[in-house]
Amino acid sequence: MENKNKIEESGYDRLIKCGIRPSVQRLAVMNYLMENRIHPTVDKIFNDLYPTMPTLSRTTVYNTLKLLVESGAAIMLTIDERNTRFDAETKPHTHFMCYKCGTVTDLNINPPVLKGNYIDDCEILNSELYLYGHCPECVNKNKN
Repeated sequence: MENKNKIEESGYDRLIKCGIRPSVQRLAVMNYLMENRIHPTVDKIFNDLYPTMPTLSRTTVYNTLKLLVESGAAIMLTIDERNTRFDAETKPHTHFMCYKCGTVTDLNINPPVLKGNYIDDCEILNSELYLYGHCPECVNKNKN
């Protein structure tokens, strides 16, 4: 279900392509997103990077993610009402969230491309497709 493969482009290349001046912290956050396709929260990224970067702060992670989203290097997911999550895959794709375990994964369903279209005189600039239910692991736990 989830694409656990790394994104082929390097974090450094993504930052440069999106007009972001690379720093150690920015590169660490970008590489983390690209290598860990788990749709992490700010806290998850901070907790995973802090042991190897003790000068890193949550504020730096938050500000870096904000910059990555604003520049198009990453996307912000609002699939989980309790936590904002982030994804390095910026091409349109569908996300699934399990109600039981809270895992967010990518699904192999292409969402409709609506950007640039008009619907009821409204110009569409962005669209997201979120699906909710139970992941295979939780379904199997319920069967046992």
